[in-house]
Amino acid sequence: MLLKLYHRYILLFLVLMCFVPHTLKAQIRGRVTDADTGEPIPSVNVYYGKQKTVGTTTNDKGRYTLQTPDKGDTLVFSYVGYQTYKAYIKAGEKKTLNVKLQNLDKELSELLVKPKKRRYSRKDNPAVELMRKVIAAKEKSDLRQNDYYRYDKYQRITFGFNNITQHFIDSSFLRKYPLLVKQVEFCPQTQTNILPLTYNETSSEHIYRKQPEAERNFIRGTNSEGLNELFATGDIVNVVLQRFFADVNIYDNSINLLERYFTSPLSSTNAISFYQYYIMDTLDVEGDKCIELSFIPQNPQDFGFSGRLWVLDDGTYQVKRCLVNLPLRSSVNFISNLVIEQDFSTLPNGQRVLVKDNMIAELGALKKYHNMLIKRTTAYTGFDFSPIPGERFDQREQPREGTPVIKDEDFWTQHRTDTLTRSEANMSTMVRDMTRKKGFGWVIWIVRAFVENYVETSPPGKKNYVDFGPVNTVVSSNFIDKVRFRASAQTTANLSPHLFLKGYAAYGVRDKKWKYEGEVEYSFLKKQYSPEEFPRNSIAISTRYDVMAPSDAMLPTDKDNVFTSLKTQTIDQMSYFRQYNIRYVYEFDNHFGITAQLRHITQNPTGTLFYRTLGGQIVPKLTQSEATLSLRYAPGEKVVVTKQRRHPVNHNYPIYTLMHTTGFKDVLGGDYASNYTELSVTKRFWLNSYGRIDIYGRAGAQWNRVPFPLLITPAANNSYIIQRSMFNMINNMEFMNDRFVSLDVQWDLSGKLFNRIPLLKHLKWREVIGFKTLYGTLTDKNNPFKQGSQSDLFEFPSRNGQPTSFVMGDTPYMELNVGIHNIFKILRVDYVRRLNYLNAPNAKKNGVRFVLQFDF
Repeated sequence: MLLKLYHRYILLFLVLMCFVPHTLKAQIRGRVTDADTGEPIPSVNVYYGKQKTVGTTTNDKGRYTLQTPDKGDTLVFSYVGYQTYKAYIKAGEKKTLNVKLQNLDKELSELLVKPKKRRYSRKDNPAVELMRKVIAAKEKSDLRQNDYYRYDKYQRITFGFNNITQHFIDSSFLRKYPLLVKQVEFCPQTQTNILPLTYNETSSEHIYRKQPEAERNFIRGTNSEGLNELFATGDIVNVVLQRFFADVNIYDNSINLLERYFTSPLSSTNAISFYQYYIMDTLDVEGDKCIELSFIPQNPQDFGFSGRLWVLDDGTYQVKRCLVNLPLRSSVNFISNLVIEQDFSTLPNGQRVLVKDNMIAELGALKKYHNMLIKRTTAYTGFDFSPIPGERFDQREQPREGTPVIKDEDFWTQHRTDTLTRSEANMSTMVRDMTRKKGFGWVIWIVRAFVENYVETSPPGKKNYVDFGPVNTVVSSNFIDKVRFRASAQTTANLSPHLFLKGYAAYGVRDKKWKYEGEVEYSFLKKQYSPEEFPRNSIAISTRYDVMAPSDAMLPTDKDNVFTSLKTQTIDQMSYFRQYNIRYVYEFDNHFGITAQLRHITQNPTGTLFYRTLGGQIVPKLTQSEATLSLRYAPGEKVVVTKQRRHPVNHNYPIYTLMHTTGFKDVLGGDYASNYTELSVTKRFWLNSYGRIDIYGRAGAQWNRVPFPLLITPAANNSYIIQRSMFNMINNMEFMNDRFVSLDVQWDLSGKLFNRIPLLKHLKWREVIGFKTLYGTLTDKNNPFKQGSQSDLFEFPSRNGQPTSFVMGDTPYMELNVGIHNIFKILRVDYVRRLNYLNAPNAKKNGVRFVLQFDF
């Protein structure tokens, strides 16, 4: 897909914000800057002390505009990490008020560094020596040193709009929706009014055993309310938020947040070299004497935090409280402000554990529009270290898809550690009343089509039984069809939670032929909306007639995608194929899956492709009867399901796939016996502040003597869109192999180099370097150049008498890509270079590829 799923949901709320007017009637205006650097500070909260509903935030240039109060009032400028500034504004006063905020961390640096007239030094620095002891003592807080432990966890994530000013409340937009006005409430953490739109809460139990080591997290209940319930795949919002704004353990060496790894201020590996530490004060915190430390990263644009630590001054060097936030010049996208506040408590056994973890994130996506707000509240209670029966570790962690989640109010009264706010408690009423509002249903209907790439056929507010789409396949093109029109549809679980139908009809303008696909799938498990929901236990029967190139089958998206139909070269070697398929899929709870298929395929070459034996006999078609068994294991995988397909939310765990296909000669007309085996492994490795490395490895073998359509062709990406684990500069069917090994390594440095180059670092670009290689061989039995003229092997493909497919030499094929992403925060552009086999016909040495890529 051109847009990752979870980024489409970011776009969803940007679309909603397009309906939010921005009026500027203010007479107080000015600019807010850093008192030390002079740089503008975006997203500063500017509001009146008495009229907190009248306020705004500074834009990316630090500028603000605000109306003059009807009565004299104090104008407040507040931002986490800076001293609050206040100025009295008279009634009706018009003025320009420029404000310089003092950075608390910089103030500390001035205090400790300037009097000595020397730069920050780790040597003989008491703050560094103290942090070394804190880091050395962190194992004492590791619960895994116990033989057993358990605890209860409650978490609630609220999503909505921030900085709701009186201008917005009085706007013509909100006057049409007074129900939204009732939802506006004051948020003490941001000191602004907010408009909560959705929340999700989860109650769970976590258990651990040391020998043999085992860990389980049992979901007791989930509850979701708000606008996400208006979407058929509404759980996507909750899953994505939980993944991006994951739990933070400051004792870890690296902190996984926003799908990035940040260096922890307590990292055992590189915290001392990554951060600057300062001792601030010694003070009493809830009855405990603590040493207050401040920390900032050496380079603010690296993925790290700034903040404070309160360390117990009792010789244990354990953390009492921590406050972390993103540095002002952080390279993180879309997040204008992020604050994490954690409290630790001592248990009866003397261990200190995290008991409260609160987070506030403000997302500043576009200028002149209200920020989005994500508020996460987490509480840990009920710690117990008694032995746990072994059978508990064999139980299933989460209920299967389609089973009801707990929404009983008595349950939440017992397990909810704090009360809902007024707006959160009223969320279901707001959604119910909003759906009855004239015109609102059509707004949601349009947004659904944009986000989910499908159009619902039922009127807004009604259960949808059939989805039309994917929308991006309605019009596309290829060499045979020229312009191609396609209509696709699929049923939903609202029609039947077990039986699903889907298919398409397509028509090519050039060949004037209809193509089609039809599939019937029966799920033995009840589904909520889609048969793709995890886990699967289903059987499907399908038939398909279409035209495609060999490389089309390797695309991770639809071959009719309008974007991937733009090719870097003419793909005129294609074939019509007719396929009948029976597929059975079973997935275990541990993400081990088995897929068994029976296929009957007939291929008819078209375009410039032809089948001709070495003896000169034209073969009009190739028929194959096959059975395939696939094994897939993805431990720790987390996916979300859309109307189109599954999408992984995280790529941090390995994925192993083993597949074997056997072709049967003379069974239902099968022309050849074949046996093809393939193994693939995918893994992401994080390098802390040096970014991440993604590795994709594949290996395969065709064991039998077969003609070239049954040999192995490289995964060639012939479009301008970057495709994962596909070769950018290999032509369609350029190499023919019956043994191969391929490797794709992509290193995203996350701006590690660019952030250190003057001027360039302000663009916040991020660099990526990649290398792809393929080593393949063709044994003599499948090499037409080593067979006699009486052989039934096919000639390799050619065009106008010139061969277009070849046997690889002893040297592996190699290509390099160097790219820049985060261009305008949404674009990645790669320069790709083919390193060898440059003398092959139609071989291109250089190329450019791109993709829309949204990253925090």
